[in-house]
Amino acid sequence: MERFRSSLASLCFLASALLATPAFAETVKIVVPFAAGGPVDQLARILTPELAAQLKADVIVEDRGGAGGAIGSELVAHATPDGTTILLASMGSQVLSPILKPPTTYDPVKSFVPVMMVATMPSLLVVNHQLGADTMKDLIAKAKAQKLTYGSAGPGTTMNIAVEMLNAAANVKITHVPYRGAAPAINDLLGGHVDMLNADLPVLLPLVKAGTVTPIALFASERTPLLPDLPTTKELGLPSVVMESWYGAFLPAGTPPQIRDRLEQALIAVLATPAVKQRFAELGMHGALGHAAFEARLAKDFSQWPETIKKLGITGE
Repeated sequence: MERFRSSLASLCFLASALLATPAFAETVKIVVPFAAGGPVDQLARILTPELAAQLKADVIVEDRGGAGGAIGSELVAHATPDGTTILLASMGSQVLSPILKPPTTYDPVKSFVPVMMVATMPSLLVVNHQLGADTMKDLIAKAKAQKLTYGSAGPGTTMNIAVEMLNAAANVKITHVPYRGAAPAINDLLGGHVDMLNADLPVLLPLVKAGTVTPIALFASERTPLLPDLPTTKELGLPSVVMESWYGAFLPAGTPPQIRDRLEQALIAVLATPAVKQRFAELGMHGALGHAAFEARLAKDFSQWPETIKKLGITGE
């Protein structure tokens, strides 16, 4: 959380002139390239009320899920570059999915203008109670002695990649069972049909709090205050097994810099509001970045992830 406060504080001065600016547009649409109810949709609905106030506009959320995020991304890529259509994407939809299955109607880099990285969140690894594993040491020992399975939202998703990184680092082979989304995978975990899975922290945290699953580790380099006693993979001697998803705002290519800057300033102001700060803290979100730093992060992701995915032998659907 301290990391989020410091990064946000370094951005807040950019929003000082925002209140004196005119209305952004009458209506602004945030396109979420996933189905309603998922982490990106939830994030959009946290941001929307405050963003509407900052932009002095009606802000609506439109869920356009499908094809690993490509349907929603395509819609924004071909939208008029006037600031009225925003893409709120994840690392999975904007980087990983295009690497595994390159889109044909838009370019994941050239078709968009990065506005800012709104937040990052770590991935949480959990197992069902029937497995009888309470620690990573227990889990690895069981994986070496018997066949274990893990569920995911499909090939090439962060849920898939994170456990394959664990397989490689721990020299085990936990078998992948893909589903068409995180919800059915979680249902089968609770039903005892798969042994384990990982997902973004806010998705699994309620199950941990309810005691229906056993948390094993955070796929991260730092602990979360939401589960202060839970170790990270880095602490457990698995520094290469890190999966932290980011969520960011994009505009169509060709959008004028002044429009991008105005939206960035508005988002910075939104992230500084008490209501949004509280919700982010409750969900374990942190790590906002301005557009320049976000562009650098994107360049790094597009240069590193292809090789990682290739080494792990992961292919898309």
